[in-house]
Amino acid sequence: MNVKTLCLSILYEGEATGYEIRRLCVEGECAYFVEASFGSIYPALARLESEGLVSSRTELQAGKPAKKVYAITAAGRAAFIEQLSAPLADDMFRSPFLLFARFAHILPRELVEERANEFLERMVAGQKKLEDAAAERELSPADNWILNYGRAVMEVAQGHIRSHMHELISLAQAEPRKDAAE
Repeated sequence: MNVKTLCLSILYEGEATGYEIRRLCVEGECAYFVEASFGSIYPALARLESEGLVSSRTELQAGKPAKKVYAITAAGRAAFIEQLSAPLADDMFRSPFLLFARFAHILPRELVEERANEFLERMVAGQKKLEDAAAERELSPADNWILNYGRAVMEVAQGHIRSHMHELISLAQAEPRKDAAE
């Protein structure tokens, strides 16, 4: 799934500004699908508009700069359905924590324990954020299915960290390396 498809998915549900699309992609319900930034969203919207898949209008705002509001076209709806019908790419999972864990053996135990606990706390906070977002609005059956999938993944990941954190910590060095600062 690319940023253009992600933009179409958001506009399929209703009109939005580039800022609103970015917010949904970074901290909202679409943050779990594809990584998207302002630097990728606005060029994607421009391409979609030039291809006739979205349209835009400018809305004036009192005391603020005008905003550009995007809407999906009939051709955009058809293109979105076509893109969803294509074979799916493999899921991508990236984790700075897993890179850290991969090299736990060269780090001091205290640091590994601290980072593992921080990671677990962030996972718990992420799950709470997911629950809070779900409580803010009524979910469609599809949104509820996705939420339950997210819950299951988070619960398994947290369970693994909790029950195996000691193994990761035991891989770490008892003392900091003397040559680490060199």
